[in-house]
Amino acid sequence: MKRNYLIVVLIFLIFFVISFLTNIIGPIVPDIIASFHLSYFMAAFLPFAFFIAYLMSIPAGMLIEKYREKKVMTAAFLLAATGALLFGMFPVYAVAIVSLFLIGFGMSMLQVAINPLLRTAGGEEHFAFNSVFAQLFFGGASFLSPMLYSYLVVNLKNKPADSNVLLNTLSGLIPANLPWVSLYWIFAVTAILMVVIIAVIKLPVVELKDDEKTGAWSTIRELSKQKTVRLYFVGIFAYVGTEQGIANWISQFLSTYHGYDPQTIGASVVSYYWGLLTIGCFLGLILLKLFDSKIVLRWFVSAAMISLATALFGSKEISLYAFALCGFFLSVMWSIVFSLALNSIDKHHGSFSGILCTGIIGGAIVPLIIGALADQIGLRYAMLFLFVTLGYIMSVSIWAKPLISNETIFNSDKKKS
Repeated sequence: MKRNYLIVVLIFLIFFVISFLTNIIGPIVPDIIASFHLSYFMAAFLPFAFFIAYLMSIPAGMLIEKYREKKVMTAAFLLAATGALLFGMFPVYAVAIVSLFLIGFGMSMLQVAINPLLRTAGGEEHFAFNSVFAQLFFGGASFLSPMLYSYLVVNLKNKPADSNVLLNTLSGLIPANLPWVSLYWIFAVTAILMVVIIAVIKLPVVELKDDEKTGAWSTIRELSKQKTVRLYFVGIFAYVGTEQGIANWISQFLSTYHGYDPQTIGASVVSYYWGLLTIGCFLGLILLKLFDSKIVLRWFVSAAMISLATALFGSKEISLYAFALCGFFLSVMWSIVFSLALNSIDKHHGSFSGILCTGIIGGAIVPLIIGALADQIGLRYAMLFLFVTLGYIMSVSIWAKPLISNETIFNSDKKKS
């Protein structure tokens, strides 16, 4: 298929919104614990509710086959808007779990739709590069959302006399003692705007090849029997578990061990964690044009391990910078593991993508494991579990044998000749 830049741009925008809706959980964990008087384990059930919805990734792929991308994307954002409005109107712990599941379900539908589209519309030989570029948008939204959180919480708690329309409107919608709930009204509006954009934009018809479509359950079962498929599923599980396991507990860690205010300093560090993830993508784009993706993955995992150890056991000041740097070193892992996976089989890429997206439930399980361990041994030692997941990602860089390697400036001429 000829490269379709309109679809690529739309996918980048959707990556931005997915991140905006997804990665705010980390900064608000301390507020959740304080507002609802929760243990670490109970607090971890909120990201669990969100990411466990990614079990619906495979059925979502089948919906795309039947109803096509536009209808499924519209339905996904409607689900997200419903979930956000539900918690905005009824801000209690039980409703938060239902709300986050609905939002997560919507995001899982989008992830299944956009990854094969990016591979098809952008060209399979450019998939690793385009995936990292999409991470720039993903990281950018994650950088901005904690800043929005800080702005809203600080200004709604101590609302100035000359408040703007946004603050005045939100203050009338939320309980005075739960200013962080205002974010979910923002999320609802954002999701509704995306419904409008997708509804009015005229998308060119994208005909996926047979091997890029999500197949029936028989295809899923066939793929699930393959060792390569199972190994990459665990790779995605490990990556998302690592990413969310760090992001969700940064603010609480800094508050517990170093006394930093989670609504300002904690949120700022989470913001820089995602911001440096974005900057890391720029470096990743360059490195992927110079070196094989497996080598780049190996370097970044090694650096992430060092940075995480420094964050957990370093001084008060060093911990701030080391946690932020973790985001930098995680930046290329998702896109490299995903592209290595899709380029390691010669058919059924759509079905395989659905299986891989199901691996995003790692973002549900790993933070929950950390929360359970933290109640027993403390958050610092509980977060050592992340070295298990990072170790697995490191192993991917050793055993991966893709059928199509990423194109570099050193091998592009060979491919053309």
